[in-house]
Amino acid sequence: MMLILGLSAALAFSAQATEPPPAQNANRLPEFSWDRVPQYMHIRKAKNFTDNEIKYLATFPLVTFEKTTGSETYQSTEDGTLAAAKAVKEINSSTKILYYRNVIVHYGTYRANEDLKNIPDSLLIGRNGKTKLVRGKCEAYDLTNPRVREWWVGHAREICADPAIDGLFLDGNIKVLSSGYLKRDIGKEKKAAMFDGYETMMRETRQAIGPDKIMLANVIRTGQSQNDGLEAIKRFDGSYIEGFEIAGSQEQKKNNVARGMVAFQKAAREGFIVAFTAGLSEMNTEEGDLNPEKTDEIRKGLGENEDYSKRFNYLLALFLVCAEKHSYFLAHDSYVANKKNKTWMTRPAEFDRPLGPPKGPAVQDGYIYTREFAHAKVRVDIENEVGEIEWLEPKES
Repeated sequence: MMLILGLSAALAFSAQATEPPPAQNANRLPEFSWDRVPQYMHIRKAKNFTDNEIKYLATFPLVTFEKTTGSETYQSTEDGTLAAAKAVKEINSSTKILYYRNVIVHYGTYRANEDLKNIPDSLLIGRNGKTKLVRGKCEAYDLTNPRVREWWVGHAREICADPAIDGLFLDGNIKVLSSGYLKRDIGKEKKAAMFDGYETMMRETRQAIGPDKIMLANVIRTGQSQNDGLEAIKRFDGSYIEGFEIAGSQEQKKNNVARGMVAFQKAAREGFIVAFTAGLSEMNTEEGDLNPEKTDEIRKGLGENEDYSKRFNYLLALFLVCAEKHSYFLAHDSYVANKKNKTWMTRPAEFDRPLGPPKGPAVQDGYIYTREFAHAKVRVDIENEVGEIEWLEPKES
C-alpha cells in the first residue's frame, strides 16, 4: 500500500516547478546555481574556527552553525556563532548564515538560559516528576507557558538583529508535530496544548525577526507529521531533511525513502529551500545517529574505499533526482569540525564537475529513478541502495 501511495503521488508531482509561495521573500533566499552540485554546510565547533576553516565555510551558499559553536572560546553559543558568522561574511558576504535554535529541547551553552531560570514552570515535567524527557538526557521547554514563548522569541529577535545572521535553523519541530512524542509522559491534553503553543511561537518568531530573515525548519520527515511535513513547511522558507532511511526493516526502508522523495520533490518544486543532509554511514535511530557498526570501518578509508564511494554516489544520485532550485546537498561524517570528521575541509571531485540544469523531472520505474542534466545522467535504485552518475563533458561551443 505504501509503495502504491508513493508511486501515485510521485506521478502527481511530475509537473514542472511552480512559483515560490507568495509568503516567501525571494531576496532572503540563498544564492543558487546549477553549474555545480549545490551544497549546504551544517557544522559546530566549540572552539573558534581557524582562518583556513573560515575560508572553507565561505565557499558555501548556506551554512548553519550548530549548538555549542564557539562556546568554549567565547563562553556562549550566541557570541561564538556571531564571531564565526562575521568572519565568514568578511570573506563572502553572500553566504547565508543560520543560527541554530531548538524549539523544544533545552540545551546548555546559551547565554540566554540565565533568563529562563527566572521563569516559573518553564520546563516540562512528566509522570513521577521526570524532567529529562528527551532521550532521558535533556529537559524540554513548556511551550504552553506564554512567558517561555516570549523568552524564546525575544532571543531569536536579538540574534537575528545582527546583520551577520541571515536567519534561524529551527530544530526539534518533529518532536512537537509528531502526535505520539511525549504524550505518555505529559498526557494527551498537554501534548495538544504544546502544539498550539508551538504554532503561536512560530508565528510570533516570523513577526519578530521580520520578512528578510530565513526560517529553515526540520519538518519534512516520513510518517512523523501531517502529510510528511508538507503541511508544516508552509510557515517556513524550507526544510532540512534527515532521517530518510529510518525504518524497522529493509522493506520499510525502501518505502520510507520513496515516500520521503515524494515530499522532497513536492517541497522543492513549490520553491521551498531543501537542505538534504545524510550520513556516509547509515543512520539507525530517530535522532539521526550513525550506525556504529559501520562508521569506524568507513572512516578508516573515507574518500578512497569502495563502501564510501558507493554510499556517496547513492546519496548524491538520490539528491539529484529530487533537487530543484534552492535545493542543497550535504553528505557528512559528523556535524563536529574536528580531525575525526573525515569529510570536514574536503571537496570531492564530483563537486567540481559541471552539472547544468535538469532537462526535466525524474522518471520513476518502481524503485528506480532516472534523470538527466545538461552534463550528467543520474540513476538511483533505492531498493538496492545504488546510485550511478554519468558525468558528460561539456560540448565546445
